[in-house]
Amino acid sequence: MAKIKELLAKVSESKKHKKLFIALIATVLLVAAIIGIVTGVQNKNSNSDNESLSAAHAIVKTSCSSTLYPELCFSTLATSATPNVTSLKDVIELSLNITITAVEKNFVAIEKLIKKLVKSLTKRERRALHDCLEMIDETLDEVHEAVKDLLEYPSNNRSLTAHANDLKTLISSAITNQDTCLDGFSHAEADKIVRKSLQKGQKYVEKLCSNALAMIKNLTDNDIANEMNAKSSSSNRKLKEERSDRWPEWLSVADRHLLQSSSVTPNVVVAADGSGDYTTVSSAVEAAPNKSSSRYVIRIKAGVYRENVDVPSAKTNIMFVGDGRTTTIITASRNVVDGDTTFNSATVAAVGAGFLARDITFQNAAGPSKHQAVALRVGSDLSAFHRCGIIAYQDSLYVHSNRQFFEGCYVAGTVDFIFGNAAVVLQNCDIHARKPDPGQKNMVTAQGRTDPNQNTGIVIQKSRIGATSDLEAVKDSFKTYLGRPWKEYSRTVIMQTYITDIIDPAGWYEWNGTFALDTLFYAEYANTGPGASTTNRVKWKGYKVITNSTEAEAFTPGSFIAGGSWLNATGFPFILGL
Repeated sequence: MAKIKELLAKVSESKKHKKLFIALIATVLLVAAIIGIVTGVQNKNSNSDNESLSAAHAIVKTSCSSTLYPELCFSTLATSATPNVTSLKDVIELSLNITITAVEKNFVAIEKLIKKLVKSLTKRERRALHDCLEMIDETLDEVHEAVKDLLEYPSNNRSLTAHANDLKTLISSAITNQDTCLDGFSHAEADKIVRKSLQKGQKYVEKLCSNALAMIKNLTDNDIANEMNAKSSSSNRKLKEERSDRWPEWLSVADRHLLQSSSVTPNVVVAADGSGDYTTVSSAVEAAPNKSSSRYVIRIKAGVYRENVDVPSAKTNIMFVGDGRTTTIITASRNVVDGDTTFNSATVAAVGAGFLARDITFQNAAGPSKHQAVALRVGSDLSAFHRCGIIAYQDSLYVHSNRQFFEGCYVAGTVDFIFGNAAVVLQNCDIHARKPDPGQKNMVTAQGRTDPNQNTGIVIQKSRIGATSDLEAVKDSFKTYLGRPWKEYSRTVIMQTYITDIIDPAGWYEWNGTFALDTLFYAEYANTGPGASTTNRVKWKGYKVITNSTEAEAFTPGSFIAGGSWLNATGFPFILGL
C-alpha cells in the first residue's frame, strides 16, 4: 500500500513538472512569436523608410538634372534628404536652406579674415571686405525671403507669372552678390591675394544659388505652361501677360493719392541753407523710419549737396523729390584710383526696396582719369527714376541688381557707363557718351549676367543715344559702341531707339578676345537714326537683329520687369509694351 501511494505521488509530481514544462515551452513560443512580430514590423517599417528615402533620392536626382552643376546639386542634397522630400518644391526648399547655412559660414569666415589681416590690408581691401559683408547680409535676406515665397507658392494673391518673377529675382540677385564681392578685389595684383582666400566659399554659394534658380525656373515655367495650355483649351483667345493696376499691399490709400498727384507733400525737407528740416540728404535718410509700409518723401531743395548718400536695405519706400534735374544735384568724387571699390564709389547708393526719385541729378565728379567712379548705384527692387540725371565718366550708372525702371532720365558717361546685373528698362531716356581720356573707347553698356537662368539684362527702349557737345566736336578721334560683355551671359537689348552716328557701324565691342561672344545675348529691334543700320554689325553668335514683335515684347517693361504689377504705383509715366 505504501509503495502504491509513493508511486502515485511520483506520478503526480511528474504531472506537475510536465505542466510546468509545457507552460514554459508555451511562454518561450509566445515570446518568440512576439519578437518575430515586432521584428517583422520593424523590418517592414525599415523597408518602407528605405523605400521612401530611395524615392526622395530619385526626386533629388531628377530635380538636379536641370541645373548647371548637377553633381554638386545631388551630392549636397542627397545627404540631407529625408522621406519627406516628395516633390520638386521640397527639393528647392531643401536647397535654399542648405544655401543659407553656407552663406552664414562665409560671413563668419570674412569676419575672421578681417580680424586676422586688419593691420596689413590696404584701404581698398578693407572696403572690399566690408562690401562683401554687406553683400552676404543682402543674400541672407534674399534667400530667406525666397524660402518664404516658395512656401506660399502658388499664391492666390499673385498670378503664377508674377510669383515666378519674384522668386527668380530674389535668387538672381543673390547670385549677383557673390560675384560683386569678388569683383571688389580685381583692381590690383595685391587685391587678388585676398580674393583667392574668399573665392572658394563665394563660388560655392554662387553655384548653390545657381542650382536653386535652375530648379525654380523649371518648376515655374512648367506651371505657367500648364496654366496657359489649360486656358487656351477653354478659350480661343491667346493668353496675354497680365496687366494689373492694383497697388502694392504696402502702399496706403493716402500714398496712392499722393503718388498720383502732380505735387507731392514731403515728410521732411532738406535745404543746404538751413531753411528745411535737415541740411544734408544723409541725415534725412538716417532719420527716416525703418521698414516703412508707407511712402516716406524727402524733398531736396535746389542746391548742390556734396556728400555720399546711402539708402540701406532697412530704409524701404523712400522717395527723393528734387526741384529740378539741373537745380538739385548730389555730387561726390569717390573712385577706384584713390582707393575705393567700384561698389563703394557711388555718390548715391539706393538699396532699400521701393526707392523712387524724380527731378534730381546724381553726379560723380572724379573725372575720366580716376577710372571707375559711380554716380548712382541701385540695388533696390521695384525702384524707379523720373526726370533724373546720372552724370559721371566711367561707370556712371551701376544698375546692380533687382528690378528697376528709368523714365525721361539723362545718363552721360564714357567707359561702360551703364553697367550691372539688374533687370532694368530705360525708357524715353537721353543717353549720351562723353569725351573720354586719350586712348579710351566709349561703351554705353557693360551688362553683368553670370548665369543663363538669371532674369536680368539692360533694355534701352524708345530712347535717344548720342553724344555730349564735347565729344561731338572730336567724335572722329574716339570710338563709341553700344556695349561690351562684362560677364559670360551678358544680355542687352536696344529697341525702338534713335541712334546717332556716334555709334560705330560694328555696334558692339569685345571685352577680351572671344570671351562671351557665343554665350552673350545682344539684340536690336526697330531702331532708327544714322547709327541704327545693322548692315555692318558684329557677326557674333550671340548677336541678333530681332524682327518679330512677339520676341521684342519679352523685353518691354510689362514682361521684362513685371511692370504691370508695380509701375502704376510709382506715379511716373510708363509704357508697358512696344
